[in-house]
Amino acid sequence: MEFRHLGRSGLKISEITYGNWLTHGSQVENDAAIACVRAALDAGISTFDTADVYANTAAETVLGQALKGERRESLEILTKVYFPTGPKGHNDSGLSRKHITESIEGSLRRLGTDHVDVYQAHRYDVSTPLEETMQAFADVVRSGKALYIGVSEWTAEQLRAGHALARELGFQLISNQPQYSALYRVIEGEVVPASRELGVSQVVFSPIAQGVLTGKYRPGAEPPAGSRATDEKGGRQMISRWMRDDVLSRVQKLRGVAAELDLSMSQLAVAWVLQNDNVAAAIIGASRPEQVTENVKASGVVIPPELMTRVDEVLGDVVERDPALTARNAPTGRPS
Repeated sequence: MEFRHLGRSGLKISEITYGNWLTHGSQVENDAAIACVRAALDAGISTFDTADVYANTAAETVLGQALKGERRESLEILTKVYFPTGPKGHNDSGLSRKHITESIEGSLRRLGTDHVDVYQAHRYDVSTPLEETMQAFADVVRSGKALYIGVSEWTAEQLRAGHALARELGFQLISNQPQYSALYRVIEGEVVPASRELGVSQVVFSPIAQGVLTGKYRPGAEPPAGSRATDEKGGRQMISRWMRDDVLSRVQKLRGVAAELDLSMSQLAVAWVLQNDNVAAAIIGASRPEQVTENVKASGVVIPPELMTRVDEVLGDVVERDPALTARNAPTGRPS
């Protein structure tokens, strides 16, 4: 396992990070989830990403149980705040001082730890003054309940504003967690250049495009039984935009690139995002331990420039690149 610095900080994280969105506490039984975490630890993964909203807090609880007994200093635990949890009352979401202060306590209790390494704003809150949000994060850091602060799916302008306030308040904003894959590259136009300027790293989710880049979905064929594309709990909706024959046909043509590198399709997808020097880690999820074991083999892979170019040529115009999508897909008000 290779490790990379997170932003312009001294913190290193495993470049393959284990995340439990859409799995722990919902799609995967607890015993299987814990087995996946054990497989991640055995493979050298030290960084684990979750959020209070995942399975309405259950994912944090399962992760805490799975990591119980591990040396805390050898782990990096990341979680998030913003989306509604609990009974979803009028203050149970957003980035107000009240919600941040109360949410960090709940996350620490469920995770079974006295601090998280990175506490992340899961989205930008247009309903709360940024000054209030960043002051609350500063207090979380000063209290020792989080060591660093990160964000998720913020625009370049939001990153610049948040970074400036963080510096004024004496703490570091070191990471952004966006969606990023060979099929979805919207951060490359604006977010990545701003992040390089500010000393912020990307910790990217969905590097395999919700499973599409594994090649298991074929044009003109029904999705495999039990796959994410058949999951009515949310997986099917997330993956639907890629379930087009033009996309699936082009993905199948990546098999030749993977073969030249002696990689599986999923390993190629994870290795591809790690070629971006602003990416500190690729988050992988799993419903079976063997998926973890396979995907960690992408760590340390160097894809030659000519094969990176071939990926571009194969995928062509099915790649989503519009930088405006970061702002367009953001919440326009506090969720309820």
